[in-house]
Amino acid sequence: MTNEINPGGVTDSYDDVYDDDHPHEECGLFGIYGHVDAAAHTALGLHALQHRGQESAGVVAYDAEHEMFHSQRALGLVGDNFSSQRVIDTLKGTSAIGHVRYSTSGDTLIRNVQPLFSEFKFGGLAVAHNGNLTNAYTVRRNLIDRGSIFQSTSDTETIIHLIARSEYGRVVDRLTDALTQLEGAYSLVALTQKKLIGARDPSGVRPLVIGRIDNAYILTSETCALDIIGAEFVRDVDAGEIVLIDENGIHSIKPFTKVPKRFCIFEYIYFARPDSMIEGKHVYAARKSIGEELARESHVPADVIVPVPDSGVPAALGYAQESGVPFELGIIRNHYVGRTFIEPTAQIRNLGVKLKHNANLGSIKGKRVILVDDSIVRGTTSTKIVEMVRAAGASEVHMRVSSPPTTHSCFYGIDTPERDQLMAAQNNVEEMAKIIGVDSLAFISIDGLYRAVGEAKRDSDQPQYCDACFTGEYPIPLTDHDGGGKPKQLSLLTERD
Repeated sequence: MTNEINPGGVTDSYDDVYDDDHPHEECGLFGIYGHVDAAAHTALGLHALQHRGQESAGVVAYDAEHEMFHSQRALGLVGDNFSSQRVIDTLKGTSAIGHVRYSTSGDTLIRNVQPLFSEFKFGGLAVAHNGNLTNAYTVRRNLIDRGSIFQSTSDTETIIHLIARSEYGRVVDRLTDALTQLEGAYSLVALTQKKLIGARDPSGVRPLVIGRIDNAYILTSETCALDIIGAEFVRDVDAGEIVLIDENGIHSIKPFTKVPKRFCIFEYIYFARPDSMIEGKHVYAARKSIGEELARESHVPADVIVPVPDSGVPAALGYAQESGVPFELGIIRNHYVGRTFIEPTAQIRNLGVKLKHNANLGSIKGKRVILVDDSIVRGTTSTKIVEMVRAAGASEVHMRVSSPPTTHSCFYGIDTPERDQLMAAQNNVEEMAKIIGVDSLAFISIDGLYRAVGEAKRDSDQPQYCDACFTGEYPIPLTDHDGGGKPKQLSLLTERD
């Protein structure tokens, strides 16, 4: 049974309009097996993961007593669609998986909302994934040539079709067979009548952790989703590992050819919630350490350190502590502009940052200000922030960025513009400083970033993380992309080339 909520509308989000100086989050996963409150815990877990995707949310539960899968999918936020007891009561069962989505493949349509569910010869299967399959277009074309009929433009559906066509018997073998035909970065959760399954790609680019509450096991993107329900952290799922959870407990297989691990370093800079622990590191501590390193590399005389809220706060704290310059909340963020009845016309866009940020006059007037932010993508929001701080009376405005310049697009599940829209790909740092309007601009170095997360430096022969957005060194093939990096688009409407 599938119940589609809000099938005709989308949630307006000013993050999409005014937050383009940041890459957008990818997706968040949650799965639980063996708990009477499976659906409620899944909804709460998705609440904690809302930062990873705000376009849509979905939950699929399995009711063993009546041998039925139940599904609720919705466009919009978790709290708007999964907070009522009425909705939770429709998701009966002791196992469930859930997903929050920011689309990097496929349009914002109800048919693309995950988890995707299908009936197979072996029974029902629900699948949700975080990341991006870099050969999904190619594989999809081959499947269509062989008679497959696709119902969505999500690359996740490619996994379902490969599972359906596999000649293996067991579900885990079918899934393994499917994943060996795919390239890209992914963490995945799947639900059958008897099992909860989790998997990470061989390079381990996207996160996935194991938790436990009472006698129930959990798979989720971040530990903050465990904290919200009082679950304990067990461990990270390893790169290239498939985890099987059933009534006999938890089992693990590693069926893929081993390759060097390349976890996404941007998770520590921006994507993960500060209160999460990922790959053995506390995100908040890592961000403070990045700020400290940034101060050591590029400090200038100043009166106050001001974060660009909210993502710049931990790095700014680290910067202030290392430099000895006072930390001030010189910019105040309005947290209630996520949705509005106001149409985002050109005139409203010109108000832009004022809807989301406002200068705290008393903290910055007449002072030399260092703004700390986590990234610059197009540069438009940074320019407006600087204009606002100058208008509030700052005598100098410097900007320090806790990531290296973003010079390349991400094809592994992070929504970034094409390269010709990336400010750092088209301009050097001095040119960027002039465009943004700051007295000086500096980014953390790539080696400084690696030092901040516990490495001596970046190993140029075998980097310890995926840092392709800074270096252009892509660890996983980009089969579906042309020579300029432009992706081929999945579509249900276009004819074959």
